[in-house]
Amino acid sequence: MAKLELKNLHVALEDGTEIVKGVDLTIQPNEIHAVMGPNGSGKSTLSYAIMGHPAYEVTEGQILLDGEDLTELGADERAQKGLFLAFQYPHAIPGVTVTNFLRTAINSVRKARNGGTEDPVSVKEFRTELLAQMDRLKVSRELASRYLNDGFSGGEKKRVEILQMAMLKPRIAVLDETDSGLDIDALQTVARGVQELVSPEMGAVVITHYQRILNYIRPDFVHVLVGGRIVEEGGPELAHKLEAEGYEAFTPVAVGEGES
Repeated sequence: MAKLELKNLHVALEDGTEIVKGVDLTIQPNEIHAVMGPNGSGKSTLSYAIMGHPAYEVTEGQILLDGEDLTELGADERAQKGLFLAFQYPHAIPGVTVTNFLRTAINSVRKARNGGTEDPVSVKEFRTELLAQMDRLKVSRELASRYLNDGFSGGEKKRVEILQMAMLKPRIAVLDETDSGLDIDALQTVARGVQELVSPEMGAVVITHYQRILNYIRPDFVHVLVGGRIVEEGGPELAHKLEAEGYEAFTPVAVGEGES
């Protein structure tokens, strides 16, 4: 079981500009939370802060995983403890194949468990699991021997992000606008993979601008982020309301910011 808690989280850029302004959020296993908001609302900043990106400073509040404060930990330590971030724009890593990247990442996580007593994954076990997950997620097998994201299409990059999620089996996964740049076939495949991976051992935060990915991933909770604050919360019906009416009703003035 894993529970991610954001308590009064404030996040600023390196120049001191505050972007996230007091977010409270709790994600449990077997739950899908959608965080929706207009451009510039702080969605990506929130995802990077959860994962420990060094360009984003937590100026107030806490990030807790099962009660353990992760706020001062680096991104690698957070990953070892079970956090995962799927990027909106995955980076290419020339010289590192998908296979080598995944096996190294898995062994790093295994080494961090149980005081480093867990053995590295065997080549046979790793290959069997990798091929099974690639087939399930419709990731071309030839990508396994290519350099990570180097020359990949948008759909291939996003499928490989979900492949990483499937192989690493994080406790909490954060997906930052995973739907951006996908055609309908890739969107359905990626969404189905996320929906299937969420389980009693894994919860997920789906950060998105549009409702369309939520046609295929059914969230348990929807949170509207505007101006760095969560201004409305509800169930799946809230996403449909946003799609129909837009974010205008949730502007900072509409929700009370700046009133005397």
